[in-house]
Amino acid sequence: MTIWEMLAVFAAGISAGTINTVVGSGTLITFPVLLATGLPPVTATVSNALGLIPGSISGAIGYRAELTGQRSRLLRLSVAAAIGGISGAVLLLILPSTAFETIVPVLVGLALILVILQPSIAKAVQRRRDRNGTHAHPDGGPLLFIGLLLASVYGGYFTAAQGIIYLALMGMLLDDTMQRLNAAKNVLAAVVNSIAALFFLFVADFDWTAVLLIAVGSAIGGQLGATIGRRLPPTALRALIVVVGTVAIVQLLLR
Repeated sequence: MTIWEMLAVFAAGISAGTINTVVGSGTLITFPVLLATGLPPVTATVSNALGLIPGSISGAIGYRAELTGQRSRLLRLSVAAAIGGISGAVLLLILPSTAFETIVPVLVGLALILVILQPSIAKAVQRRRDRNGTHAHPDGGPLLFIGLLLASVYGGYFTAAQGIIYLALMGMLLDDTMQRLNAAKNVLAAVVNSIAALFFLFVADFDWTAVLLIAVGSAIGGQLGATIGRRLPPTALRALIVVVGTVAIVQLLLR
């Protein structure tokens, strides 16, 4: 890499770490930059996955106050994230690079619709629970476990916009605030990135310069994202998710 390419990758890492912590979809920033430096798609994907781990961890640390009381939930859901992440990593090496191109924009689009409708749906679900005398499952139940497992398969394969899908699923099936769900999303993203990168270490080639630059940049971005994201009211956070998700769909369709 030239010095300018290194600076571009580092800046992309900061941006990705910031946006991943607040919403998700940071890979849509780093991945094109890595390709522009001349890296092959698979090398760019695995280098990006490893480099973004410090950003996910940094973002989770920044949201540590919102993680209070979520230990048992996260332990359960992290199992789904780990299984899905390793499955997606395996698929990356055996499927053609175009395998997810058609379905991904549809998945993100559906996730955005759920994010928009989530307050209304949550109220309707709560009214039904009140009538039936039932309560929300504290961990989301089997439906959330399976949903996050499938979303994590995609996350292990590419990661772009997986955070938006996580937030949509958890927002529908968990009775909690957007900020606490966002904190949980950061932990689950760290699990997926870590398990996928650990697998890639043994079977794929990395560009270690890119990994280091993204790692340092995303760690800085994770703290910036936590500072910004924790100050956003629920409506503003939901609006930002929709904006970023819409941009993600457009970029995925134009690839």
